Amino acid sequence: MGARADMLAKQFESKAGELTGTIEKLSDADWKKVTAAEKWPVGVTAHHVAGSHEPISGMAKTVASGQTLPPFTMAQLDELNAKHAKDFAGCTKAETLALHQKGVASAATTVRARSKRRVAHGHAQHDGAADRRGRAHQPRRRAPREHPRHRGSLSPRRGHSSIA
Repeated sequence: MGARADMLAKQFESKAGELTGTIEKLSDADWKKVTAAEKWPVGVTAHHVAGSHEPISGMAKTVASGQTLPPFTMAQLDELNAKHAKDFAGCTKAETLALHQKGVASAATTVRARSKRRVAHGHAQHDGAADRRGRAHQPRRRAPREHPRHRGSLSPRRGHSSIA
């Protein structure tokens, strides 16, 4: 397994663990409060983040394997997100935590597996290495985290300051 991929997966798992702790600490009243940013209940926002791990890692896997994603617009994404908020308005903390833990495990496995495949096919790149065209490889500067657009709505450091 690539050391860098393992480091990124561990960083992701660590940040995901922080989110797990935040979700676990939410009271029933906090779970139902509406966020200022998304205008969704906190529980729906947490469920949205939890349900995003696998699709996002799937998109990354697709792009990393040289395939292209089907075209989609921000309007389509907003529509899907609004549908999700409506469909999961009654989601529970337990089901959200289960979805989150499943998604985290899947995403971390995807990161680690991608590194194994690249090494097996002779395509491993390391910080400072060059790609096949001689261009310098630019390493990812931060570990993957929950979507930044939703981070403030669930951040314990902000004391739920974005809850309206």
